[in-house]
Amino acid sequence: MSAPAPLPVKRALLSVSDKTGLLELARALVAQGAEILSTGGSAKALKNAGLPVTEVSEHTGFPEILDGRVKTLVPQIHGGILGRRDLPAHVEQMNAHGIAPIDLVAVNLYPFEATVASGAADDDCIENIDIGGPALIRAAAKNHNHVVVLTDPAQYAPVIEAMNSGGTTLETRRLLAGAAYARTASYDAAIANWFAQRRDDLLPDRFTLAGERHEILRYGENPHQKAAFYYNGSKRPGVATARQIQGKALSYNNLNDTDAAFEAVAEFSTPAVVVVKHANPCGVATASDFSSAWDQALRCDPVSAFGGIVALNGTLDEETAIKIASIFTEVIVAPDATHAAREILARKKNLRLLLTGALPDPGEAGVIVRSVAGGFLAQTRDNGRITEDDLRVATQRAPTSEEMQELIFAFRVAKHVKSNAIVYAKNHATVGIGAGQMSRVDSARIAVSKSLEAAKLLGQNEPLTKGSVVASDAFFPFADGLETIVAAGATAVIQPGGSIRDKEVIAAADAAGIAMVFTGMRHFRH
Repeated sequence: MSAPAPLPVKRALLSVSDKTGLLELARALVAQGAEILSTGGSAKALKNAGLPVTEVSEHTGFPEILDGRVKTLVPQIHGGILGRRDLPAHVEQMNAHGIAPIDLVAVNLYPFEATVASGAADDDCIENIDIGGPALIRAAAKNHNHVVVLTDPAQYAPVIEAMNSGGTTLETRRLLAGAAYARTASYDAAIANWFAQRRDDLLPDRFTLAGERHEILRYGENPHQKAAFYYNGSKRPGVATARQIQGKALSYNNLNDTDAAFEAVAEFSTPAVVVVKHANPCGVATASDFSSAWDQALRCDPVSAFGGIVALNGTLDEETAIKIASIFTEVIVAPDATHAAREILARKKNLRLLLTGALPDPGEAGVIVRSVAGGFLAQTRDNGRITEDDLRVATQRAPTSEEMQELIFAFRVAKHVKSNAIVYAKNHATVGIGAGQMSRVDSARIAVSKSLEAAKLLGQNEPLTKGSVVASDAFFPFADGLETIVAAGATAVIQPGGSIRDKEVIAAADAAGIAMVFTGMRHFRH
């Protein structure tokens, strides 16, 4: 069976909010001898350009009413789009009712997403919910055997080229129809999510996801996996909103790790540096300046930092840029960078520099989604943060004021380490991190082992963990984890508490003379 012949356009409906490329499309249609129907601002733009256009109200014999809310929702328009040219009964009915076929529909929707993003009032947002546009798009997409549907100015050029070659193919129209339904689906998702947010319902009965593909990535976590990066319209500062100043394209793993690093560094208000490898921090520090914070963060695990992601919570300066550039670094992400720092990094052609302009708010509400077989899991973002007032001293000895500040620092780091997480910290810098182990005591031991390796590189014989404090993302189920920490030289511990063996763990802490506080909040991260 031969393929259907290319479809020429004899009549088109153009009704667009974004008028990019409108005149070029209209001129191409006129050159093909097509009649153009249009509405409102689109018709005015065409007339001003001297192009022949028929107002929809003139074509239908029915005026626009209700402040333009009803203008295309009439049989003469939808019949012209939905009528099947291959069915004699449809053609007969169209002729009987004076309904002229419409072969091309170009519609882009009222800017609802942009209106919401601007912070507009509810009434303005509601007025920017398009009704006629989605109806036209869906009708044209359904009847794509006979109708071309355009929903994005980027689609105009290839369709113009096809028209100049005799018409669009069924394959092209089917591709455009799929894109059309994806657009209306994402539009409806944005509206549904807005309504859910207005009633503070982050986990509604029907959860809608939508995103616009920003980039096809070289591959996913591994070379045999396909991947792409999608934007969902969120304005939360991070990898989706950042400007890439330099460097080669970001990979799937780069994007995931950069997001993890930037979310972690935003936890701190003083100059902070976070180094991430495989989505886990391998060094975190705060200091009076970024150069010092970098030195302390790198000191924790200089081996793992090689080929890592570096995040700062302020403007990257020249001195810090020189230090970071001295080792192999995949990505640097920060709100900004000085001109001198950018010049330093420009010498590293493959190093990616991302500037976000701002930091994400660690306390902001939001939803995290993860796919599972047959569905997906959705949960609110872990925006929990503890302060000194939230802590309960569980041991005979209370932490000193210095230990208390170190404990809070360590617990904020632990929040961003894969469970089971153990974080040793000293002088507001990590000195040992154990992540992602099946046993909490193993995490404690691995952190000490890494600390010994780092100490040897510094020419020291004892682990960096001596005199440190320790954070655990969840409770200690047995005293053995605490005993490992004591043996490493820690002086104070912060943990959620809540184990049936809390008394046993507290007794071990008291026997060792260390302080321990309970948060009542855990930070599992899987």
